[in-house]
Amino acid sequence: MRKTFFIGTLSLFLLGACNSQHHEEHDEHDHATEQHDHAAEGAGHEGHNHETETHESGNEIVLTPEKAKAAGVVVNEIQPGTFHQVIKTSGQVLAAQGDERVAVATVAGVVSFKNQVIEGMSVSQGMPLVVLSSRHMAEGDPVQKARVAYEVAKKEYERMAALVGDKIVSEKEFAQAQQTYENARISYEAVAKNQTENGQVVTSPIGGYVKSLLVKEGDYVSVGQPLVSITQNKRLFLRADVSEKYYKDLGSIVSAHFRTPYNDEVYDLKKLNGRLLSYGKASGEQGYYIPVTFEFDNRGGVVPGSFVEIFLLSQSMEGVLAVPESALTEEQGSFFVYRQVDEECYEKQRVIVGADDGEQVQILSGIRAGDRIVTQGAYQVKLASASNAIPAHTHEH
Repeated sequence: MRKTFFIGTLSLFLLGACNSQHHEEHDEHDHATEQHDHAAEGAGHEGHNHETETHESGNEIVLTPEKAKAAGVVVNEIQPGTFHQVIKTSGQVLAAQGDERVAVATVAGVVSFKNQVIEGMSVSQGMPLVVLSSRHMAEGDPVQKARVAYEVAKKEYERMAALVGDKIVSEKEFAQAQQTYENARISYEAVAKNQTENGQVVTSPIGGYVKSLLVKEGDYVSVGQPLVSITQNKRLFLRADVSEKYYKDLGSIVSAHFRTPYNDEVYDLKKLNGRLLSYGKASGEQGYYIPVTFEFDNRGGVVPGSFVEIFLLSQSMEGVLAVPESALTEEQGSFFVYRQVDEECYEKQRVIVGADDGEQVQILSGIRAGDRIVTQGAYQVKLASASNAIPAHTHEH
């Protein structure tokens, strides 16, 4: 009995020790697992921080050469050069004197256009434009009246010529008959050469373009009334309206740039064989502006009569840093350029701008001579700086 009790007690003791060892091993395993999890978590956080630090590029923008070329990005080195003081104003492009003619009515009649005549179309000298008809009018057909007057004057002149030798008519009467005949002949020949069965044809006095139609189909016109304005557009005038406060600077104006409202191109008068004609010595009656007039070749793209933005160029300045207008971007009233740091890296740089001549903008501060600045495609670089798809710049400088 005692032996049985002893064996049972020993068994319980051994069983408890085994369970205790099992719990200790389980705790050690859980603790190791927890340490392993914490280590993995720490490693994960460390890797994430490293990756974040790699993607932080500050003010730098990464754009590979391939992407820059595809986006049309052009970089140029900025060096000091000559710049002009600028007076910015507005004005108008006008047809030059002698470059514009008007087709006028040679007889009185009702207007009908020959074929199709529209503004802007090309015409050649002598091309029919308008037909003037006088049918069914109380005054009668002026061409027929001129013909009748010519025939009557001719017969009277021939009769007088046969009698003057015999002293039947005086020399004075013969001279009057001759004068009447010559006047009738000139009038008839002037209108007869362009007469058709439909009426009197008015032709273009010069070759060029139809600037404006001064009458409408069906209008009645009298002799000498303007019908169609024709312009050759070879030479044009540029008239700038300058405020009186710049009067003292007008004597130093040497040239001008101008921009039209129908395209973004800036025209340089020097490249258009332009020259300054004159500037006014007094303001106009209708306002406080002084006219400054230039003349230049029209090489296409400029519409006479259009109002334009004008940049008058006066005294020159040396050693000025300037960039094209396309190099600037604007944010909340501030201007920025993008400087190329190396082949793949750009940085955004705020600049203070000065005068603007329509093509170039004077830079007062923000860049230095020798800086490589994005002159075309600055907006694409700006988009790249805001894109999360652009990879970070990881190489060292």
